[in-house]
Amino acid sequence: MADSGRAPIFNLQAYSPAEIKEAVEKVGVKKANLPFLTSFMLAVVAGGGIGFGALYYTIVASDPTLSFATARVVGGLVFTLGLTLVLVGGAELFTGNNLIVMAWASGKVSTGTMLHNWTIVYFGNFTGALGLVFLVFFSHHLDMNDGRIGLSVLNTAAGKIRPDVVALFFKGILCNVLVCAAVWLAYAGRSVTDKMVAVVLPISAFIAAGFEHCVANMYFLPLAWLLVQTGHAPANFDTSLITIPGILHNLVPVTLGNIVGGAGFVGAVYWVIYRVTFGVSREKQEQARL
Repeated sequence: MADSGRAPIFNLQAYSPAEIKEAVEKVGVKKANLPFLTSFMLAVVAGGGIGFGALYYTIVASDPTLSFATARVVGGLVFTLGLTLVLVGGAELFTGNNLIVMAWASGKVSTGTMLHNWTIVYFGNFTGALGLVFLVFFSHHLDMNDGRIGLSVLNTAAGKIRPDVVALFFKGILCNVLVCAAVWLAYAGRSVTDKMVAVVLPISAFIAAGFEHCVANMYFLPLAWLLVQTGHAPANFDTSLITIPGILHNLVPVTLGNIVGGAGFVGAVYWVIYRVTFGVSREKQEQARL
């Protein structure tokens, strides 16, 4: 084929918010209509990816020499590995898929299809997180730093189960506002670097602030429970909170809060702004031309 002689054109400008809205809806339709096995396997990958971010965070949190703020901020920065693996590598994450609500609001996805996707992806994420739990446990990774990695997992789990359901629900809302904001910002990027940079501040902020992410908790809580059940918890550690009912006490309100935060406070709000406001203006312009 003959060379046209034209140099390739590179556009380094970020996509506009209105363009992001269109992209999120288009991707939402595609995600909602994926075959079951494809959706589930991609969700398994995402569950493991977020688990790796949680694993990375735990290494930082296990260092007793760090100040509170340093441990939280640095731990949050390394946790961004999780969403980077999901967004750049390509996977299905329940909390990010809450943005499918935008395609639903535009009538491009039915209620049943959206809920079907959320259900498949949620349990796929759980499967992936549990798979990583067993791999990490049998690798003896938790013995690092004189066992402080395992102790950090136990302390993190207890801290997640201890709050009441109302606090957990609102922590879930705040978490997924930031997670879906990170996804939204990533859609503005045109390169891998753009996407990686976009997720750093929102994701590290939710970790530093102690908000609750249901998929990350699918790693932390079962891993802590496994440590307790196999007798790997220190004798002086209070294990009374780390039970199956304790895990559900966290996951149920956090999951609901994540849905409200992602679908409601991000997806619905941006849909109203860019669908209703700009959509009406566009329709009026088209009518004026006629």
